[in-house]
Amino acid sequence: MKDSYDKKIQLRCVTCGDIDFDFNEDKTWVKCNRCEREYLGGYDELVELNQKNIESELNETREEIKKDLEKDIQDMFKKAFKGNKNIKFK
Repeated sequence: MKDSYDKKIQLRCVTCGDIDFDFNEDKTWVKCNRCEREYLGGYDELVELNQKNIESELNETREEIKKDLEKDIQDMFKKAFKGNKNIKFK
């Protein structure tokens, strides 16, 4: 299994889909540089509006972890029962 499943998710403007934003210091205000839409709720509002993309990436990561875990467990069992003629793995 991997040591880390870190992912970076690009937050997108819900109006134009761009990823280039201006922030103030504490990120309580965000402005899209392409369409100039302002998110007065700041970074939190932008995250909330991008929940669909975040959930999609989270589901993909869950599936990746599940597949890696299944492979690791199968490899452990193969190694543990190596040489045993009564137990076979597909």
